[in-house]
Amino acid sequence: MTPRIASLVPSVTELLAALGLAPRLVARTGYCLHPAEALLNVPKVGGTKEVNLDKLQRLAPTHVIVNIDENRLATVEALRAFGAEVVVTHPCGPEDVVALIAQMAATFSSEPGVIERAAALTVALEAELRATVPGGRSAVPVLYLIWRQPWMTVARDTYIARLLARVNWRTLPSVEGGERGAARYPSLDGGEPWLAEVREVLLSSEPYAFTAEHVGQAQALCPRARVRLVDGELLSWYGPRTAAGLRYLRGLVEH
Repeated sequence: MTPRIASLVPSVTELLAALGLAPRLVARTGYCLHPAEALLNVPKVGGTKEVNLDKLQRLAPTHVIVNIDENRLATVEALRAFGAEVVVTHPCGPEDVVALIAQMAATFSSEPGVIERAAALTVALEAELRATVPGGRSAVPVLYLIWRQPWMTVARDTYIARLLARVNWRTLPSVEGGERGAARYPSLDGGEPWLAEVREVLLSSEPYAFTAEHVGQAQALCPRARVRLVDGELLSWYGPRTAAGLRYLRGLVEH
């Protein structure tokens, strides 16, 4: 049976396209943006949190791709009632993307070229993983900001924090958020004493689109830190973007 795939995970949507499966996509979220040309005619079914289940069911997917961190448990439970195969993903660090690629390749192994494309992606990713290690680098306290009003950052067990840890950039606060929920993305009131320890502030381009006008505000938050705008897609999207994200991260460390 030819698969009809609904992806509710932007990073995995991009991965599926990289595996040659874009023609099999029958639904995506509004945040599934890449690759734009390949997704142009794929219907949108809402966001990652608010999915239009009626529209999704009418599109009759045989497989629905979800993520523990990005999609709500209630949505996943409703999807299972459709009769489609629900494929659950949960990469928590760049090293987990090797298994994610293998998972997608195994799920859609009957489609021509998928196994070969997955192998090529894996080889490229493993090379970047080997090249991106703490080595002799000193630990650097980092604040990675994803939102303002309130300021929000990332817990240490998120993909972003674990990516940064590969070059010994240690995110603050030193907390873990658990498998899902708001604790994975803690908010700040600006008065936390550990802010004085931060030496690098990274202002992400997403989900909040930080710009140069916010640099001064972040500098006031962490007066002893260097503040930089960074590409949030390269540092938070996993899948085919992980290898490029690791190269990008090494460039940030070197400059």
